[in-house]
Amino acid sequence: MRAKQAAPGFLALIGLACFIAAPSAGADQSPFPLPRKDWPTPVDDSMPFAFVLADRLEYSWNNKGRDSSVWDVQGWVGGDYNKFWFKTEGETIASGRTEDAEVQALYARLISPFWYLQAGVRYDARPEPKRGYAALGVQGLAVYWFDVEATAFVSDEGDASARLEAEYDLLFTQRLILQPRIETNIAFSADAPRGVGKGVNDLQLGLRLRYEIKREIAPYIGVTWRKKYGDTADLARIAGEDVGNRSIVAGVRFWY
Repeated sequence: MRAKQAAPGFLALIGLACFIAAPSAGADQSPFPLPRKDWPTPVDDSMPFAFVLADRLEYSWNNKGRDSSVWDVQGWVGGDYNKFWFKTEGETIASGRTEDAEVQALYARLISPFWYLQAGVRYDARPEPKRGYAALGVQGLAVYWFDVEATAFVSDEGDASARLEAEYDLLFTQRLILQPRIETNIAFSADAPRGVGKGVNDLQLGLRLRYEIKREIAPYIGVTWRKKYGDTADLARIAGEDVGNRSIVAGVRFWY
């Protein structure tokens, strides 16, 4: 009899405990529950990083006897969406005289998953006379994995021009890679003191075979071909310069 009388009181205690626990259980079932305290910190996509690529550091043996050293380096500092981007390239002939030298300082903004809009300035220290430019362009990965740069320039003299560059990596193995490269420059107005005519200025083609000792370092060999066209070719002939040439190149590509 006593066991039967105790049963209702025991059940009442259980019911009270369930009532007290119910609010906390309901909180865990909220549509937007708070994360557990032991969860890892979320990924910070605004954290700044830095990257430098020396795409071409090479010596060129020219078929016209005009051997030279070439550099083509670029890099950036910033997050996923906004970066400060710099570029520099140029050529020094075997005698030690620098024939071409330029540097660009750009702000880059991610406008799609594989493309950056770039805006900034460019400065040409060589050839003479020196020139400053405003620059606006895009850089990214096109269909079929072509690495493309397309930029328009307006000089401090009011001359407009454009440059298009494209590269593609063809993998024979995970370490042996063939890279075709094309570059062309177009001027919408002439800049005769610098040997630039209106229209298509030149076309440069290259084919480089590199071996990646490690992902960051890859020596290479290759061949290049360059030809000037139109008014630019006429100005080169007047100055006694070559209109076209072919070269064998050897160099190293690295990044960090």
